[in-house]
Amino acid sequence: MTSTALAFLSAGFGAGLAVVGAGLGIGRLAAAALDGTARQPTATGDIRTTMIISAALIEGVTLFAIVVCVLLAIKV
Repeated sequence: MTSTALAFLSAGFGAGLAVVGAGLGIGRLAAAALDGTARQPTATGDIRTTMIISAALIEGVTLFAIVVCVLLAIKV
């Protein structure tokens, strides 16, 4: 395999791991938010706001990881 092929393969694995990690993180976040809402329905607004902010931060880190993987693949 050439170095270019290995770079593309590594970038693909890196991007895939980033997306899987983000999916698992947001899934756990949503499950915890639903559990909290079920336990205390009066706090739904606060829980939802915290969940949306946390999900946005997780997606931001994931986007950054994907951009880094793409940049590393293009650099070769």
